[in-house]
Amino acid sequence: MIHVEIVNEQSGVEIDERKLAVAARKVLTGEGIEKATISIAVVDSDSIHRMNRQFLNHDYPTDVLSFPLKTTHSEIEGDIAICPDVAAEAATEYGWRTADELLLYVIHGVLHLVGYDDKSAHTKERMRERERHYLDSFGLSPRYEDTRVQGR
Repeated sequence: MIHVEIVNEQSGVEIDERKLAVAARKVLTGEGIEKATISIAVVDSDSIHRMNRQFLNHDYPTDVLSFPLKTTHSEIEGDIAICPDVAAEAATEYGWRTADELLLYVIHGVLHLVGYDDKSAHTKERMRERERHYLDSFGLSPRYEDTRVQGR
């Protein structure tokens, strides 16, 4: 069973919670995960800035943060934080909707939870390939430059 909870802790941007949960489930099932409990917090830029500073020692707001709590071959527990404020800025820069950018953040965050990373050129390209695959299932193509998704 896959359980995805969305907690919207901001009010500046309208969020399609159902679509974000569907995206998380698609990635989990697509990557062979049979059991998962994922919490996705939608937070403002001040909150994600604090989290980024506290957990990664990065003193700036970021787009997405992933926190794996339990990971086995077929079971995942983890938390993801995404920031619609950052998404709105990026969406304007890349010429697509904020909702599409947030969808990318959820996909990216869940891919981190299931074990993908973007630390080397090879692993980053593999992760980008999976992002493109899941965005395609929503009729979207990524519009980011290779450096856009910063969350680790």
